[in-house]
Amino acid sequence: MLRSFSYVTDHTGFCGTIKNSPSDFVVTEIEVPEHLLRDTRAESFQTTSEAQLEPSSLCLQQPKKLRMEPPGPCAEGCRGGAPSPSERDPSWAGGDCSASPNKKQPEGEPELKSGLEEASMLDSLLGKPMSELLNKFACDLKDAWDLENNADAATREFSLGPILDKKDRADLHSAVRQKFPFLVTVTKDNEMIVKGNADYRELCQLVTEKETSDFFKFLDAKIENSTFSFAPDGNKEHRKVVHHFINRKFGKLLETKSFTVTDVNDQPNMSIMVRFREKSWSRKRSAGGFQEKQDLYTAFTLQKENLETLEAIGFLAAELGVLPSDFSYTGIKDKKAITYQPMVVKKVTPERLKEIGSKMEKKGMRIHNIHSACQHLRLGQLKGNHFDIVVRDLKHHSHDSSADLKERISEAMENVETKGFVNYYGPQRFGQGQNVQTDQIGLALLNEKMVKAVKLFFTPEDTDDPVNNAKRYFLQTEDAKGTLVMLPEFKVREKMLLRALNRYGVNHEGCTKGWLNIPHSMRIFYIHAYCSKIWNEAASYRLKIYGSKVVEGDLVFSEENDESVSLNDKVHVVTAPEESANEYSINQVVLPMVGHSIKYPSNKVGQWYHERLSKDELQMCKFRVSPLQLNIPGCYRPILKKVQNLSYFLEGSEKGIEIEDNHLNASEVSLNVSFDLDPSCYATVCLREIMKCDF
Repeated sequence: MLRSFSYVTDHTGFCGTIKNSPSDFVVTEIEVPEHLLRDTRAESFQTTSEAQLEPSSLCLQQPKKLRMEPPGPCAEGCRGGAPSPSERDPSWAGGDCSASPNKKQPEGEPELKSGLEEASMLDSLLGKPMSELLNKFACDLKDAWDLENNADAATREFSLGPILDKKDRADLHSAVRQKFPFLVTVTKDNEMIVKGNADYRELCQLVTEKETSDFFKFLDAKIENSTFSFAPDGNKEHRKVVHHFINRKFGKLLETKSFTVTDVNDQPNMSIMVRFREKSWSRKRSAGGFQEKQDLYTAFTLQKENLETLEAIGFLAAELGVLPSDFSYTGIKDKKAITYQPMVVKKVTPERLKEIGSKMEKKGMRIHNIHSACQHLRLGQLKGNHFDIVVRDLKHHSHDSSADLKERISEAMENVETKGFVNYYGPQRFGQGQNVQTDQIGLALLNEKMVKAVKLFFTPEDTDDPVNNAKRYFLQTEDAKGTLVMLPEFKVREKMLLRALNRYGVNHEGCTKGWLNIPHSMRIFYIHAYCSKIWNEAASYRLKIYGSKVVEGDLVFSEENDESVSLNDKVHVVTAPEESANEYSINQVVLPMVGHSIKYPSNKVGQWYHERLSKDELQMCKFRVSPLQLNIPGCYRPILKKVQNLSYFLEGSEKGIEIEDNHLNASEVSLNVSFDLDPSCYATVCLREIMKCDF
């Protein structure tokens, strides 16, 4: 896939083989320090389209249209000199979940999650693109609400697609309501539907948007003993209307009471306070009082060998009696390798996890560093990866007449350490070695050629096994029902697609419904593969025509931390005077991942993008595939990356003996190389730059 692509370095390189055994390729995740996790999430460059897959790409955040009013008088007034409601009536004591930004939750009780955390949760559950479509639906609905005569606003709905896992559905219900209190979620035959909350809209007619939003967040959080205060209100008749609304809509769950408070002018005023009725918590009581409802999390380091990450999680889940979705991690690691990565499992004690250690060793896993944790992990929440790699079968390139292989290795290491490597996506992103590459399916989906995409999806490999025999049968007969019988049970996605084809037929409509039947993350995966292929080709072309010089029309990224500045505004187009002054370095140059909201270079590279997309019949593509609920805004990826903490040594056939002689007997020597890479960088791509050798 990368064979003809450009390099940034000009040394000769050498040949060798990698991954001769799992122990020749060891990957250790570099964790983000715990005290930096919050900052990492806040300052992430993730985009809607690439967050889960490409944590180091610079990606677009769509502007939020929701218009939230500033905190009402209660933000100040509820903290005035008058006695608090709990002092006047001890039975109403408890945590105050009012709109005040200065108020703190009672010690030991969870705080309501911020919008940023909820956005990250939705991105993790839905994938960035679907999360972005949900955000657009929410914005459009609010805009429609603002138009009082818009009759269809009350009937608008948005489908999140089928969510088969009950736990995922529960998490999704909660995350949607917390980020968008004006929406409600319902489930119909495992399909999650989002629509406007009529109760929210009605309350907005009585109090401010800010109060309404905070009230529904309080209602959804259901924090025991907590209360919520509306802004001070001196109008008795208006307070009566609010009391009646809450009692009518939520009377079985909530009760209300008016208290005297001091407003912003230090004048006594009345405020409505809401709390949960005592009986609503009675089911949760134990003999010793309220049960602790905080989730139990156990963190550990998973060492695995010759196993896919998801395969390893399946073994662990089966042994522990939990769901695979109860495990969280920050990224997928290589199969043909020994890998170390942090994980967190929910609803399992450290003691229980320790008990299964010996059984897991028989399946190629070891569990280390077991301890209690307070939260799950998120995809992309890592600093990078450390690699320890052994390169065997060392030799010169066929065109290299030099006798000094050690010198070749030394110059290669020094060159890449100084100049970096081209930040290509690795061959494994495209299904290396398969008859159909994942980017081919992505292109068919972008062109809305649904039948072609399905047939590419079911193209078999050249092997005689139940899975490929079933695929072969389907392509020959288009008999979806018969293929369903032939496919093993573990091929869940294929079966989901085939059920729709069996019901609707192998035609455009049936294939569209089939694609909608598989998870959104899988649909968008194929689109991302195509976008990655185009990025690789663009990077190679850019280096071929301009080299390492920054030229007019290039895009460079500004390291500006102002969150109010959009990502597109941080991407600057280099001017002619800036080129002449050598104001920027090649390390600052970024190239766009194609999408509907990015800017292109204004030089030959930009022209290349348009010609390349036209070649694939995408010149009119808006990078939104509405029938499949796919939205691809695009992002930016640095053209070069630096390798960090690079070290190496040559080892003789007797392990542990380092080679010092300049003239090597290559057949008896291996190269041991170690380095660190940022997230979403590929070790095989870095090695390609070092060795000038494709794998």
